[in-house]
Parts: sequence; structure tokens; C-alpha cells
Amino acid sequence: MSSQATMAFRQFIQQKFKSYKVDLTFEMVQVMSFLSENEGSNQQEIANATVKDKASLTYLIDNLTKRGLVHRREDEQDRRNKRIFLTEKGSQLLNSTIMPWADEMYAVAMQDVSPYEIQLVINVLSKITQNLKE
Repeated sequence: MSSQATMAFRQFIQQKFKSYKVDLTFEMVQVMSFLSENEGSNQQEIANATVKDKASLTYLIDNLTKRGLVHRREDEQDRRNKRIFLTEKGSQLLNSTIMPWADEMYAVAMQDVSPYEIQLVINVLSKITQNLKE
């Protein structure tokens, strides 16, 4: 995705946060969204998926914890490792407020974009990624 498109997505969501006085950042929502699909992930898994370094991620998780949206739990196999989970409050905020905003954002973004164009972009980005891996 282009940096301009990413910035436009970020601005759309941040405007919603500001309008509705939701005390979150785009990066916090990335973490929460990942956790909604990957409950109990450790910090390294979240860092890899969100392309954040561990120090930044620790800061994000600390702030989400202070807001009561996530919690850490010791890994039963490795007590040094912490697993991160959405709280009920975090899950409810994500599902009832943030995801509808994301759906709205994607609906607006995809106006006048055909399925063919979407598939074309996916194919081109896949080729670029494969070329860079080789």
C-alpha cells in the first residue's frame, strides 16, 4: 500500500477518534485488531505482524493496559514470556465502535474501484514482494 494511502487511512480513523473523543492512536488499534484475530500472542508475534520494534510495542501495550483494553498473562510454558489478550472492554470497543468505522472507511475508499482493479493491485504487489525476496 502506498504511504499516501496509509496516511489517508490513518487520518480517517484519527478524525473519528477526535470527533468521538476516543483516546486511542492508529497504532493502538493495529495492536487491538491483531489481537482480536490472534488472542494470546506474545509481544514478538505482535511486533512482527504490526511492523513495530519491541520497545515501541511495549509502550503501546502499556498504554492499552492503562486504558483497560488489554492485559498480559504469563505463558504457562515459559514464565518469562507474556501473552497479550484483549479485555472485555477492549473487545467491545473494537467490535462495536472501531470496526464499524473501519468498515465505513473501506467503503468510502473502495468507491468506484472494480474487483478487477483490486485483483490487479494484489497481483502487482505480490510480484513486487516475490521479486524482492529473490
